[in-house]
Amino acid sequence: MPLAIYALALAAFAVGSAEFVISGILPPLAEDLAVSIPTAGLLVTAYAAGVAIGGPILTVLTSRYSQRSVLIGVMVLFTVSQVLCAFAPDYGLLLAARLLSSIAHGAFFGAGNVLVANLVPPERRGGAFSLFISGITVANLLGLPGGSAIGLHFGWRATFITVAVLGAIAAVVLILRVPRTGAPGENAPSLGEQVRELRHQQVWLSYLTITFVMVGALTFGTYQVPIMEQVTGLSPSIVPFYLLIGGLGSVLGIYLGGRGTDWKPMPTLITVLLLQALFYFTMLFAMHDKVWMTVNLLISSILGFAFSTPLQTRVIAAAHSAPNLASALISTAFNIGIAAGAGIGAILLTSGIRYADLPAVGVITSLLAAATATLSFLLERRQLSLASA
Repeated sequence: MPLAIYALALAAFAVGSAEFVISGILPPLAEDLAVSIPTAGLLVTAYAAGVAIGGPILTVLTSRYSQRSVLIGVMVLFTVSQVLCAFAPDYGLLLAARLLSSIAHGAFFGAGNVLVANLVPPERRGGAFSLFISGITVANLLGLPGGSAIGLHFGWRATFITVAVLGAIAAVVLILRVPRTGAPGENAPSLGEQVRELRHQQVWLSYLTITFVMVGALTFGTYQVPIMEQVTGLSPSIVPFYLLIGGLGSVLGIYLGGRGTDWKPMPTLITVLLLQALFYFTMLFAMHDKVWMTVNLLISSILGFAFSTPLQTRVIAAAHSAPNLASALISTAFNIGIAAGAGIGAILLTSGIRYADLPAVGVITSLLAAATATLSFLLERRQLSLASA
């Protein structure tokens, strides 16, 4: 695998850490800035909105430039925004700095996906994408607990300084390791051409599949800690161990998703989605037993990350003539599902639904995702048979 892919994975770890660490430092941050925790929580909502909306806009504006230059520029913007977060004197300026960071986040993965696709031949893209995405996975595994620990011992501002240092290191590594490809110039696709690439059913049905999966994942995942404490009966001191198991499962899921993509992407994807539905169903029963909860959580985490690589590869392949906007909108689909899943969970709990019933949402959304992916696969095969007739 080219060293440039490892450089991109390092940058993805820095960007992913910025997204995850905020939830671990909300209480001291809220106290220091004299706002409520729900108000501080809007920093998460604003970040998701920035990724979903600002990322694609910046991607379109920079699509005519060398993606290497764009990627390095985005990492510089990301690093500066982390410094601004660290020294923000009040909540309003911190919110603005987080929005700036989120826009860089969305544009980074748009440019990064395109660059990964260009660095390796098609038959190796599954492995390359899984390595790239592993940066986010490791951030999920280490960024949240690490950022929380730094915030606890040195203050929440030190957490942002640490992420800024990671961003600066990643920018330097990208400069040294990502090869120069030149600027697209006049050959770059126009905005109209990029929008037209979205018409392919493989693209927009992949977005819909991603959104369905993330709704179910976040309906459960947002409230997994109170579920472990109140339903499974775990003590708060052991909950981080279970979160670590979930993180390890996500790393394994990314790896297996990449291997499956290089083998048979759509059969792999559909199988993963159907298994997701099955293990959300078994979670309804497993969460009442500590041992079975451990097993179910590990398998669910593997499946919850194995679906990503086949879908991202599918979008890039279908929109190969103008992949920049299509790639950036992958993050938009993820963040729409994240916001919707957390919101649905809150609405259900407020209306009297028990924590123990939340995995039922994942059963429904995983089946919807599997049906959507199957429809896309069948339409693609029909198109190929008509073209060869």
